[in-house]
Amino acid sequence: MKSYKIALVPGDGIGVDVTEAAMEVLTAAGQKFGFALEAESFPWSCAYYLQHGAMMPTDGITQLRAFDAIYLGAVGWPETVPDAVSLHGLLLPIRKAFNQYANIRPHRLLPGVEGPLKSERFDILCIRENTEGEYAGAGGRVHQGMGNEVAVETAIFTREGVERIIRFGFEQARARRKHLTSVTKSNAQKFSMVFWDEVTKELAADYPDVTVSHMHIDAMAAKMVMAPESLDVVVASNLFGDILTDLGAAIQGGLGFAASANICPDRSGPSMFEPVHGSAPDIAGQNIANPIAAIWSGAMMLEHLGEGEAAAAVLFAIESATAAGIGSRPGTHATDAITNAVKSALES
Repeated sequence: MKSYKIALVPGDGIGVDVTEAAMEVLTAAGQKFGFALEAESFPWSCAYYLQHGAMMPTDGITQLRAFDAIYLGAVGWPETVPDAVSLHGLLLPIRKAFNQYANIRPHRLLPGVEGPLKSERFDILCIRENTEGEYAGAGGRVHQGMGNEVAVETAIFTREGVERIIRFGFEQARARRKHLTSVTKSNAQKFSMVFWDEVTKELAADYPDVTVSHMHIDAMAAKMVMAPESLDVVVASNLFGDILTDLGAAIQGGLGFAASANICPDRSGPSMFEPVHGSAPDIAGQNIANPIAAIWSGAMMLEHLGEGEAAAAVLFAIESATAAGIGSRPGTHATDAITNAVKSALES
């Protein structure tokens, strides 16, 4: 039997709850389709930080390198550890070390889920640059705490980084409905975003079968609300992609349905899969977190591992559950009830 080594980082809060739920479903998928997931759990979290002074051990990246994929639940407990510490201590080092420069987030309404918009027939794939831009970490603070304090944060864009994420977006569009929308703010950011626009236009020549649109971030936010059905693949910088994908989660019914993948396209290192809803400390351990985003992220992991049939079956099982009204509305079903409904649909 084929097997895959999966590094589990349940993390904080409901990350633990939804990771357990997702692995139940993914394990069932493996049993049905003839493969095994050899999962090893790592306790890296804000609780770990309070004990050890770091979000993960110094050899954490080395430990993860041996795995086929990484599955993350959620990280964050802002009452005890600032979000900047947890993010820069765990997620960003993993994304950068393994060259996971493509963050993929699908946005569409699952059957039975009611979104806030009049339009229900949208299927948007957002591609967010995941390792540079605002994540570059270039900047600093001087005269800290004084009246003349200065804070500088510099977004870094390299030609290599911009080219590869835009090319990745073109490839995704080519495999879908052949429409790519590149999002910038080049009327205001006359260096970095004009550069991004120029690179997009250069690469478009290699993809004559893909229609390309250029939009500013503010206009794009409006379009995602007013005409989401007109969008196919959207590619954006780190900050703009972060904003748009949270909007995307909102129009698809909420963060409980928002799955994501951090992809290393050349497979030189493991990719990482995670729901994007955060750790929600206020509901942790209460069996009320919606695990659908986590399970959907797991389906994306199976697809990446080459188990496309199993991935499709898991997604179909999610749709069967929500179509029956289970997990389709926040707060109506327990975590284990949703998990069991998805498992039942998968096994049948």
